[in-house]
Amino acid sequence: MKSDISARLFDVLRRNRLRYIRFFSTVFGRLNLRLRNIQFGNNLAFFGHSYFYRMVDSKIKIGNNVVFRSDNNSNLISVTKRCIISTLAPNAVITIGNNSGFSGVTIGAAKRINIGSRVMVGANCVITDTNWHNIDPLSRHKADDSPGEIHICDNVFIGYGSIILKNVTIGENSVIGAGSVVSRSIPANVVAAGNPCVVVKHFCREKLDIA
Repeated sequence: MKSDISARLFDVLRRNRLRYIRFFSTVFGRLNLRLRNIQFGNNLAFFGHSYFYRMVDSKIKIGNNVVFRSDNNSNLISVTKRCIISTLAPNAVITIGNNSGFSGVTIGAAKRINIGSRVMVGANCVITDTNWHNIDPLSRHKADDSPGEIHICDNVFIGYGSIILKNVTIGENSVIGAGSVVSRSIPANVVAAGNPCVVVKHFCREKLDIA
């Protein structure tokens, strides 16, 4: 009984701390996005300081009810780094749909990354449409000259520590298992996992409450 009282007390303290962090992080975060000319919708929320970088002539657009968690304790599975969202080249585009959530994610776009609505990205994932450096040994120290595109469809769940690479589409409702490396497109309504990420299970669409 005594331990339960202590647990409740610590839970109340944690919740109050997160309310404080969310309030001040969100005020600062929204101001930061306005100064950087980054579009965002209603009810955008932050836990901790997320870093955004928008290159000139590129675009970042964020929908309604999106949450970015950069505080170490805001997600109890452990966020080991803050969210970093950046465009890396002129004309690059990042779009994020409504009701999506991110914990300690890195998103880097040299061409185009589209993330749909109701997408959950687990802690410490990386989503990038570029190799960052050219894979040719003679040009290794130059920027990648062949970025691709990434399309993550609605209602996708990407597990902890996964890496999503260029020229990939993840179909709606699919789940990417923790620690996966996605280098090829994944169809809708499946569970996929591994390195390289492959389909391990199909959802029965008749059992899904999806219009």
